Amino acid sequence: EELNMDLFSNCMDTVERCLRDAKMDKSSVHDIVLVGGSTRILKVQQLLKDLFNGKELCKSINPDEAVAYGAA
Repeated sequence: EELNMDLFSNCMDTVERCLRDAKMDKSSVHDIVLVGGSTRILKVQQLLKDLFNGKELCKSINPDEAVAYGAA
């Protein structure tokens, strides 16, 4: 976990940058849907939950299939 902390920080920076670019506040996000294999990493999940002030992550959709659901 410590070895990868810089990568985890970069990931959270990217999320924050996306919110800024979209001119959105964290409080305006209703659901946090995990997409992609990296979202299976428990530390990434915890950091996302912390970033969004304890909001529960949507885990009902398989992260590998989420893009296919959106495209369908």
